[in-house]
Amino acid sequence: MISIGTIGLIKGITTFDPAKGARLATYAARCVENEILMYFRSQRKSAQDVSLSDYIETGTDGAALSLMDVVGEDCDMMERLSDRETAAALRRAVDSCLTEQERQVILLRYGLNGQPPKRQREVAQITGISRSYVSRIEKRALGKLRGELEI
Repeated sequence: MISIGTIGLIKGITTFDPAKGARLATYAARCVENEILMYFRSQRKSAQDVSLSDYIETGTDGAALSLMDVVGEDCDMMERLSDRETAAALRRAVDSCLTEQERQVILLRYGLNGQPPKRQREVAQITGISRSYVSRIEKRALGKLRGELEI
């Protein structure tokens, strides 16, 4: 089962097109699910039918575990991996394409430094510049980040 799912994941990653607006995690999860379903369909000729809602074993808490539960957990894992990849790409973009002042404003404004996000007024007080200048810096930095992340 794992090898069939892995084949689906590989197919999903190789055929993924970000220009179509889908998230990689969503697309890859569908590919894995489709690959498993295709495998079961091909096995129907020689074996009994298998359904995603059939119970495959009993979980550690005593509850019945179905194949759909396992596939659903993998989707959550893929979603978390996608979020981590996106966060890492954002950190790299902040470090590579922003000036020191832009980086400081973005980190403070959106809480990317492990602190809670701050209002423009608070960022202005910390950096010693006006709120309107914070707004202009933020707008310019966000434009740079959008351009960097769309590549």
